[in-house]
Amino acid sequence: MPSLALDTPELAEQYDAVSDLQYEHGQHLLNALQLRPGESLLDIGAGTGRLTELAARHHVGPTGRVVGIEPLPLRVDIARKRASPWHHAEVGRAEDLSRFAAGAFDAVILNSVYHWLPDKDAVLRQAWRVLRPGGRIAISSASRERPHDLQQLVADVLAQAGLGRRGGSGSTPHPVTFAELAAQLEAAGFHVDDVRLRRFADRFADAEAVRVFSQASSFGNFLGEFLPDVRTGLLAALEARIGAHRNADGILLHRNLLFALAHKPA
Repeated sequence: MPSLALDTPELAEQYDAVSDLQYEHGQHLLNALQLRPGESLLDIGAGTGRLTELAARHHVGPTGRVVGIEPLPLRVDIARKRASPWHHAEVGRAEDLSRFAAGAFDAVILNSVYHWLPDKDAVLRQAWRVLRPGGRIAISSASRERPHDLQQLVADVLAQAGLGRRGGSGSTPHPVTFAELAAQLEAAGFHVDDVRLRRFADRFADAEAVRVFSQASSFGNFLGEFLPDVRTGLLAALEARIGAHRNADGILLHRNLLFALAHKPA
């Protein structure tokens, strides 16, 4: 189970600087939600609030309301510094939205956070409750059928080290399949409008940039379940594997994400 206690001010600032990939994914979700001025949005797992602030300024506007909840206080602090008056950043967990009234939001978004959540049924039940009838939910999640290139490289390094193809690499620990994501939404009462797989090409300057991104995105959990000397060896082996993906423009890695859009029946 990833730890929330490993985040540091440096990691939070690094994540804010290197989170362009998640920011890009989130814009696909915002466009799918078709938010209108004056609507209300709940961003679950909002990180440092880049996407939440975009939604506030350019989607719902000053007549709307955007709330971003995030379990890591250091990242909430950064979100609060950039927030518009109608963008509220709060410390909170996806599994407990009891602070919000039933039907409080027109839309809910979970951008690159669903694969961190072990109890997805509880999260979706909470999202259902806080959505008004006709409200929409948009989710992006790592795909178990199509893991990221980096996840496959990590699995290969662990297998070569005799540590097995463990899922606890500190990144995307709870991915879902296409069918699971649709079934989970339907079980919570949502009507599924669309589920699709998108493939993204991610470019990094070098292997160190990949490590920094992975460590900041996992709030310190990347390969964090291993003892320091073991982790050092694994990172060195991983760096060599990553180097095989270098071309004239740097390191090219692909990630595959499921995108889902659903609504609560009116």
